[in-house]
Amino acid sequence: MRIDDQKRVVAEAAAELVADGAALGLGTGSTVAHFLPALAARGLRLRCVATSPATEAHASSLGLVLEPFDAVDRLDLAVDGADQVTPDLWLVKGGGGAHTREKIVAGAADDFVVIVSSDKLVDRLGPPVPLELLRFGLSATLRRLSRLGPVRLRGAGPSPDGGVLADYVGAFEDPAALAAQLSSVPGVVDHGLFAPELVSSVLVGREDGSVLRLGEVGTRPG
Repeated sequence: MRIDDQKRVVAEAAAELVADGAALGLGTGSTVAHFLPALAARGLRLRCVATSPATEAHASSLGLVLEPFDAVDRLDLAVDGADQVTPDLWLVKGGGGAHTREKIVAGAADDFVVIVSSDKLVDRLGPPVPLELLRFGLSATLRRLSRLGPVRLRGAGPSPDGGVLADYVGAFEDPAALAAQLSSVPGVVDHGLFAPELVSSVLVGREDGSVLRLGEVGTRPG
């Protein structure tokens, strides 16, 4: 089964997890693009929060009800994709530049379900790790980051909140240690390392058309 078909199958499986009346966080990216129509087809009563303008526009076009996140203090569920997933549920996210919003939404949800195709599974995380940086003092921030390893500016548009997008491209062994180091640098808004504590379950679309589930909804730590 092609990668795009794997994304569609896993997105449809995730749509079946959404309960009527739920407050739902909508992620960003190509797998979420399959999730949105599968969700809309169920005709549920939902209150949705989008993590990017692209997701907001797509969801609105399908008739999903969107609310500003300022009006919602908690979510029942958030569904999003990932760029890398390890067996112990560490993630790298942010290829689309919305990782700061995605992390806030994931943290506000009772359950965070990640949907990926089989090519996103890795034995260990590696670069690039997305970064969102404040434009104010950018040169100083980059100088501090360079002490940790090489960082490359994307040269793309800003994040949904106007931040500068970059990637940490150095090798690393311990994602928890790197996450702490990146977070400690003034000017780093957030990074794309998502700890397992944020993740309830990962659904993986496989080549044979089946869906593998790692973790379990309703059992997220904390």
